[in-house]
Amino acid sequence: MALYKILAINPGSTSTKIAVYENEQLVFGKSIRHESADLGRYPQMSHQFEFRKDLILRELNDMGILLSDLSAIVGRGGLLKPIPSGVYEVNQAMIDDLFRGVQGEHASNLGGLIAADMVKELSGCKAYIADPVVVDELQPVARISGHPAFQRVSIFHALNQKAVAKNHAHKVNTHYEELNLIVVHLGGGISVGAHCKGKVIDVNNALDGEGPFSPERSGTLPAGALAKMCFSGNYTLDEVRKMMVGEGGMVAHLGTNQFTAVCDWVDNGRADACLIFDAMAYNVAKTIGAMAVALKGEVDGILITGGMAFSELFVQRIQEQVAFLAPVFTYPGEDEMAALAMNGLAVLRGEETPKQYV
Repeated sequence: MALYKILAINPGSTSTKIAVYENEQLVFGKSIRHESADLGRYPQMSHQFEFRKDLILRELNDMGILLSDLSAIVGRGGLLKPIPSGVYEVNQAMIDDLFRGVQGEHASNLGGLIAADMVKELSGCKAYIADPVVVDELQPVARISGHPAFQRVSIFHALNQKAVAKNHAHKVNTHYEELNLIVVHLGGGISVGAHCKGKVIDVNNALDGEGPFSPERSGTLPAGALAKMCFSGNYTLDEVRKMMVGEGGMVAHLGTNQFTAVCDWVDNGRADACLIFDAMAYNVAKTIGAMAVALKGEVDGILITGGMAFSELFVQRIQEQVAFLAPVFTYPGEDEMAALAMNGLAVLRGEETPKQYV
């Protein structure tokens, strides 16, 4: 079997994670931390491009990893236009949209940009992204809200949800495209997707905080009260946005976004923490119920993943509400680096054909 060396790049708000795989085997991984003062020198996210790329090159050089040995570089996909799931070769249209932030600025936009620049001088090595957060496979009825001025948008943890769903299918000796699954990603944001025979036909917009509330997102709020607040004159648009994303959810209720701290409070019987803990699990369970409806009750499994899935008690609270719908399977944590690399490996082995972004 051919040996392929793949570099995965995952830029985040305060770090850039890199990993090198030889086929399925991890040979090097590093999370490069960034100081606020260093990032603060750049007025726009895209301006951090050279700074982060140089740090990656320095780490690879220190480890003796030659760019000329790489078979592919796979970057985290950013806020592009809505696209179907899959692996995409980074082309000029994608580079242009990532640089200008066609759907907003986010650190993940840098993944494809850095990958594309690094392969310029490499023969036979191409740059890809895989399953960005803007993966959009919604069925038409799922896009419709109660007013034509508002359309529901698909932005969620597509990379991890798809990877976990495919891994689960492999474990039960079938194909992802043959299953109906509800996949729950429990992180700083929470997304719950209805996977119907290989497509996510409905999912909450986890970026804006739609759906369940989470450690730092408010989730779906009472519309009337929100409208009154927006026009009260007491808050700016940025302040309201922060209430919804970043300073909502557990942060607003309990003053922390550290789920482990809340778990400790729950273990110690702190009443307010217990209530919010249970309410968050309850909201997740209600959204799972909604996705079961999207799948017309034909659900082969409910998969719970993400960092919060390490809490057996939190998973138990959810399971108590939804076990009647389908078997519940827990896949704690997330391995986005492996997911990126394995998508690249599938292309190199001819198991998947890369798509073109337009």
